[in-house]
Amino acid sequence: MAKFKIKTGDLVQVISGSRDNKGKQGKVLRVIPETSRVVVEGINVITRHRKASMQGEAGGIDKVEAPIHVSNVALVDPETNKPTRVGHRTETVERDGRQKTVRVRVSKSTGKDL
Repeated sequence: MAKFKIKTGDLVQVISGSRDNKGKQGKVLRVIPETSRVVVEGINVITRHRKASMQGEAGGIDKVEAPIHVSNVALVDPETNKPTRVGHRTETVERDGRQKTVRVRVSKSTGKDL
């Protein structure tokens, strides 16, 4: 299982793939680590045809976001609004009277915390 630098709720930009989606930005709705994919709001929208069920649910055509590979998206730096690579920095914080070391995500282009 891979460990990603992209988390749910992050703003990402599509950097490769379909020409319809390339360059678009959206919020990450879901991360699927088993297949190294992410679901991004408004990106890679497909049409799903649903059959009517016996319980009375109507059938129809739905527009749904399909997963896109994590290598095709880059995190957007909130300061510059451009895609950036992500690094980590360790930081010591005090919680409940104890010192704890935490990892902080950092933008490679600006050096600011994400």
